[in-house]
Amino acid sequence: MSGGNAPLVGICDYGVGNLRSVERALTEGGARALVASDPARLLECDGLVLPGVGAFVAAAAALHQRGIDDAVVETVRLGRPILGVCLGFQLLFEESDEGAGGIGLGVLPGCVHRLDRHRGKVPHVGWNQLTVRRPSALLGGLNGGEFVYFVHSYAAIPGDASDVVATADYGGELVAAVERGAVQGTQFHPEKSGAAGLRIYANFVAGCTVPVRT
Repeated sequence: MSGGNAPLVGICDYGVGNLRSVERALTEGGARALVASDPARLLECDGLVLPGVGAFVAAAAALHQRGIDDAVVETVRLGRPILGVCLGFQLLFEESDEGAGGIGLGVLPGCVHRLDRHRGKVPHVGWNQLTVRRPSALLGGLNGGEFVYFVHSYAAIPGDASDVVATADYGGELVAAVERGAVQGTQFHPEKSGAAGLRIYANFVAGCTVPVRT
């Protein structure tokens, strides 16, 4: 359980996503979790989680209308950790071909494209094994082979391959997780992925250091 000295992790509430399951996972990982839509409150946090399900363009518009997009970009500029999950992960990139005007936050280089139907059924829904591509803080303690839960029709193609820390196979390789400094993201839902997912949230919380206040 989290205590008074635990990091405060903000969960960006812009009307998209299952926020309570993320909140529970963060709390179990040792954080004080705050669900907030006020950018000023989010900027007071030691780290942020950007969740999301649904359509990229509508989600990007909702972030902008609430000013949460600026809070996310400023969090990255300050070097505080941020974790994008599913659609929230995709929003960290520059753009998506899902509808007109699919402009993302641009804190990660790359773009998001619809899954090819030759891979299999779209949307991709279900459990797939992770292949860990390189050591990372986010995936610490995972060796690869863990099953995690995906629900998506679009997939990110990072502009820098060195950002990729894990992949999965669904009719071909797809990017499952990235880490670029304090900017991290998973295409799958850690909060729905059992012990492996809870470990990922705990790793993220561990990276959200509490500043010394005098």
